[in-house]
Amino acid sequence: MKKIILYLSFCMLIAGSSSCKKYDNYPEPAETLTGSVTDIASGKGVQTETGSGTRVKLLELSWNDTPTPYYFYSEQDGSFKNTKIFKGNYKISVEGPFVPLVQNNASGTVTVDNSQVLNVAGTSHVDFKVEPFLNVEWVGEPVYNAMAGTVTASFKFSRGTANPAYQLDITDAYLFESPFPYVGNNNKDDRYSNQVSYSGASGSALLGQTINITTKDKLPAKTTLYFRVGARVAYGLNYYNYTEVKQIIIP
Repeated sequence: MKKIILYLSFCMLIAGSSSCKKYDNYPEPAETLTGSVTDIASGKGVQTETGSGTRVKLLELSWNDTPTPYYFYSEQDGSFKNTKIFKGNYKISVEGPFVPLVQNNASGTVTVDNSQVLNVAGTSHVDFKVEPFLNVEWVGEPVYNAMAGTVTASFKFSRGTANPAYQLDITDAYLFESPFPYVGNNNKDDRYSNQVSYSGASGSALLGQTINITTKDKLPAKTTLYFRVGARVAYGLNYYNYTEVKQIIIP
């Protein structure tokens, strides 16, 4: 009898445990969101860093008026693609080295909101046209200095926005070098990359002028290296605006 009671008790415990299990029956996210972040003046993609530059912000409005933000990053040319989005209605914006799409006043009230609302289902697409803080452009091609084994980059920067609130002091310019094409502030070789810092308005005094920066040391021979120039203003997370990437084969 005692064995029967113990057996029945064990069966009830197992049944109770099974009834408490909760299974996640939600389908995995399988919708695709693509898009681009382009300069409103030139139509070119806003150059940034892969993995830590321009950030795409999604707020799913399907279930909640104050949802938790979901973020992912663009590619370095400003394009983006995410194939793991839940189907739903989203408020979408981007954050990076440009005039913010969403702006608040001192009390926290939203004064400007250029985000977009989109139903994401299947493959959906959204484009953002922005005003970069700076336009950073190559002047000619980077030059390999055979005697010193270094590379000199010539470039210039100009304002990308006419909004005086975002025409801020330029803090520095940086010649980034890396053995990988995804070169930038988050992927550089500090042995050769070279930074020039500016104080106050000294950087702004160079707007429109040709600037030269040379790598810090002799580069390794018989290698393929990648170069890029970035410059930034003192705003927010201090993102860099960039040139496109240049490849140089060191003899």
